[in-house]
Amino acid sequence: MPLPKLPARMGTLVRADDAQYRAERAREAVPAPKTPAAKQVVPAAAAPTPAAESPRLSVVSGARPKKKARLPVARRKLFVLDTNVLLHDSNSLFKFEEHDIFLPMIVLEELDHQKKGMSEVARNARQVSRSLDGLVGASVAVQNGLELDALGNVEALGSLHFQTTALHSQLPIELPHGKADNIILNVVHALQETLPKRQIILVSKDINMRLKALSLGLHAEDYFNDHVLDDSDLLYDGVMPLPENFWAKHGKDVESWQQGGTTYYRVTGPLCSEFIVNEFVYFEGELPLYAQVKEVTGKSAVLATLRDYSHGKNNVWGITARNREQNFALNLLMNPDCDFVSLLGQAGTGKTLLALAAALTQTLETKRYTEIIITRATVPVGDDIGFLPGTEEEKMLPWMGALEDNLEVLHLGTGNNEAMPSANGGQEWGKSPTMEIIRSRIKVKSLNFMRGRTFLNKFLIIDEAQNLTPKQMKTLVTRAGPGTKIVCLGNIAQIDTPYLTEGSSGLTYVVDRFKGWPHAGHITLQRGERSRLADYASEAL
Repeated sequence: MPLPKLPARMGTLVRADDAQYRAERAREAVPAPKTPAAKQVVPAAAAPTPAAESPRLSVVSGARPKKKARLPVARRKLFVLDTNVLLHDSNSLFKFEEHDIFLPMIVLEELDHQKKGMSEVARNARQVSRSLDGLVGASVAVQNGLELDALGNVEALGSLHFQTTALHSQLPIELPHGKADNIILNVVHALQETLPKRQIILVSKDINMRLKALSLGLHAEDYFNDHVLDDSDLLYDGVMPLPENFWAKHGKDVESWQQGGTTYYRVTGPLCSEFIVNEFVYFEGELPLYAQVKEVTGKSAVLATLRDYSHGKNNVWGITARNREQNFALNLLMNPDCDFVSLLGQAGTGKTLLALAAALTQTLETKRYTEIIITRATVPVGDDIGFLPGTEEEKMLPWMGALEDNLEVLHLGTGNNEAMPSANGGQEWGKSPTMEIIRSRIKVKSLNFMRGRTFLNKFLIIDEAQNLTPKQMKTLVTRAGPGTKIVCLGNIAQIDTPYLTEGSSGLTYVVDRFKGWPHAGHITLQRGERSRLADYASEAL
């Protein structure tokens, strides 16, 4: 491919006496706040840049891409980051858009203490240190601030400032000396006194830290950039009930055909534009419809009918669906074209039982997968599973009580009323292999040893996925090789990991990111089916 011709005219020199250039520089230049000489401690955020001190010649070339305009210093917010923000998200330095970041010296000290080890926190501490080192290496003077887009993060248009001088202030309340949180609060208070015209905001994941800051009259906020959703009630549930007038508005010119034992309908109407690929829709009126959206084109959509797994002839390892959402879930779990499935629901809705039944059927009967791999997040997440005697699976067994319970249900045939137990308490030999054969195809793995692995033709079940961070979830999902199916199970109302919420959980993250992908599906199970006692307890207690 030939190279483009060189421009006939090279870059144009912009002179310092140009009127337009002087007007632009005058709008951007903001004088530093006036303070008494004895107390004047101005961080780099307010220090005048060399360009503001004296205009210099610059070369403007049309070949360079246009950058987003930077805000003047006085209009930028100055965010003081707590250490836990950096340890929670190693890329948080570049998530504040056009605003500036200030790092107290005690934060660097705490990062140094946290960098040792193999935990997620230690990895984040090391990554933050590498990012800081790269920013320092790309700059000339640390005292003047570091441009956050120097490493290619084009969305970060602010500057990073280190604490280069001692900042002292008199807090309204005397706090114990030597504690890192109190030192950071003292720095924020000093910055507020030194830079009265700038908005100083403390960002921390520690609730008590934010409460102390608010008590001292300081502005403090949580780190919200890791939140996928502001409200968990807005989370995609994978199901859309159709209105009563659906057929009246969408029943005209309906096309239908059959392919592979499935009936397809092409409907047209205003509601079709709201459909999402692989979303389940249902109508329980005079003409009932239970279907899955396969294609959306403007105001037209293709719906595919479902297989009725509530009927005994369609049972999955002796298990039949007991409600509408379970039937939807089994259609996803048994679909070979669906590579990623996420199931949400409270305790007793059948998440693990449905996933395990589908895994056993497709591994031992249809031979679609060669092995079942089950893993879950141990609490605390990512920590060592202990120097206990035995293999990796034996160490993980205490965390796999749900697996043992569901295997017992599947083996004894007590999963539903349609199972036919034999005289010795188990199912017929042709329908239920012995427990040894089942266990030979099930492998229990720890999250600590997942890095670098590639799973081929495996059925991977991630239990208690709500306790995973988005980064850990990405690590697991990217392990999938050809022919592998990944099923994520969890309840976002039962998060045990520190600093994770319903909006920032890795399970919420994948549900939102995989929404609408043709090879992924999601269902939120609504009704508990464990027992009448468990159902009543979940409502009354």
